[in-house]
Amino acid sequence: MEKRVLITGGAGFIGSHLCDRFIAEGYEVICMDNFITGTPDNIAHLVGHPRFKFLRHDVSNYVYVEGPIDYILHFASPASPIDYLKLPIQTLKVGALGTHNLLGLAKAKKARLLLASTSEVYGDPLIHPQTEDYWGNVNPIGFRGVYDEAKRFAEAITMAYQRYHGVETRIVRIFNTYGPRMRAQDGRVVSNFINQAIRNEPITVYGDGSQTRSFQYVDDLVEGIYRLLLSDETEPVNIGNPDEISVLEFAQEVIAWTSSQSEIIFQELPSDDPKIRQPDITKAKTKLGWAPQVRREKGVALTIEYFEKSLR
Repeated sequence: MEKRVLITGGAGFIGSHLCDRFIAEGYEVICMDNFITGTPDNIAHLVGHPRFKFLRHDVSNYVYVEGPIDYILHFASPASPIDYLKLPIQTLKVGALGTHNLLGLAKAKKARLLLASTSEVYGDPLIHPQTEDYWGNVNPIGFRGVYDEAKRFAEAITMAYQRYHGVETRIVRIFNTYGPRMRAQDGRVVSNFINQAIRNEPITVYGDGSQTRSFQYVDDLVEGIYRLLLSDETEPVNIGNPDEISVLEFAQEVIAWTSSQSEIIFQELPSDDPKIRQPDITKAKTKLGWAPQVRREKGVALTIEYFEKSLR
């Protein structure tokens, strides 16, 4: 029988790419989303596929899926600052109640659950690069705390279900990811800069631009997630690209790659914005045999092409 996988947040940026991957691998895919930040456009090409099913549902409420489930990938959550600052309660609920509901489903179905966590559990880190055994530097009552603490709680309850109930679980800590199907107005660095550049609008850099980020292309992330799901690793694993660059340097790259007339303008740095971000991926390399393959020049070119088409 075909294995069945439930992907929550499956109409989102990353979730929709996961739907594609599992369809390609021969799985029956159940995509669950309430379209709070996802969009039907991301999964329109899968509608009608014999191994694809869509369920519109908010996982913060009780989750029921008929029939067996082999794997659950929990990717439901607002994930960009513009979203979780606008939807703070929903972000906390999906991280807490949603994760609890899906762990209960995993326990009932004897399914393996993979939790989408984030590099934001490290907060504004005091060590560099960030390793999985670093506990983080997070402001629990700051504006970003609704996302950071939702994910930290989600990790804690996932490990509790693993230890107390024997549920098979995996945790991926995702670092900055970009690629086609990002929303143009999602407030992230890559999408912001590309869309401002192709419109020849001023590119907004917060602070002096010296803060660093490490960007990975979505195909690399999906490969890492797939390998982690099928591995024996039961504790968190960083999946990201350690190729670190300052935000200002990245803005200059985007201007060059788009042949844009945009100028760079500077605005005040948001509260609790991380100053550095770079994953230590030693664990992913040794445990999963994974490392990013897509260079930034290629990945950004594909993302620019996607946004240029969407503007036509």
